[in-house]
Amino acid sequence: MTDILTNSAVLDNSLWNIKSAPQMNSKDLAKAEKSAEDFEAFFLTKMMETMFEGISTDGMFGGGNAEKIYRSMLFDQYGKEMAKLGTVGVKQNVMRSILEMQEMESNGFIQG
Repeated sequence: MTDILTNSAVLDNSLWNIKSAPQMNSKDLAKAEKSAEDFEAFFLTKMMETMFEGISTDGMFGGGNAEKIYRSMLFDQYGKEMAKLGTVGVKQNVMRSILEMQEMESNGFIQG
């Protein structure tokens, strides 16, 4: 458990260094953060949909198309809320990758 907290703190510190770097535009940084959060929400939604695929909802008050639609919307909202909390860590890794690619592009290593 200590290793997880230590790694999380190191990652947060490295993101802070990237955020405070003068070459990064705050508008681009906000867009990267939003994209990373959206990706994490999508990932978590798909993970929950897969987890609940095998659960039977047949019965007197279960099943049907309405439940499928409701369950899909519920998982979507769960994914968004979990991504806002940032406890999974996907957002930080995706954001770091986005910022690294932007830096590589600005340095001429990637043709955009």
